[in-house]
Amino acid sequence: MNMHDELKDLVRRDAVKFGRFTLASGRESDIYVDMRKVTLSPRGAFLIGSLICEAIRDLEVDAIGGLTMGADPIATAASLVAYGQGRELSAFLVRKEKKDHGMKNAVEGPVKPGQKVVVVDDVITTGGSTITAIENARAAGLEVVLVIAVFDRLEGGRASIEAFVPDVRALLTRAELPQ
Repeated sequence: MNMHDELKDLVRRDAVKFGRFTLASGRESDIYVDMRKVTLSPRGAFLIGSLICEAIRDLEVDAIGGLTMGADPIATAASLVAYGQGRELSAFLVRKEKKDHGMKNAVEGPVKPGQKVVVVDDVITTGGSTITAIENARAAGLEVVLVIAVFDRLEGGRASIEAFVPDVRALLTRAELPQ
């Protein structure tokens, strides 16, 4: 079984529930996706990190990150897999808002202005959290060249994100997980 199919099976088994749910956006949905059940598991993290590294193999990027908490294990997994492949790819996290103490950063990690980065997210629904990550990364001087989500619910969020970053990809989509 290839890594994509293995990830799909893992997500279907551990992260997806069907029923009636109210999402963080306030929308109603017949599917709930708790991607942390996969992104925080060793096998899930390895599969996600490996698939992301494959997707960015030919891109010259310096770092990978996204809105904390959903993106944190994804960015770390991709950074570790990349390192195992001999590639330096730093992980970073993005806060919704700047801290009001210390360095007052919205972006944390070993990144600096001018670097090319990939923004990741666990699930795309409306695209709001991904857009927040993009805006805060740009405000910190980072150049966002690609967005990768583990799962796209196919509810319009991708189009919203593409208004900010034209290259948006998903490792899995709702169409791949029929009820």
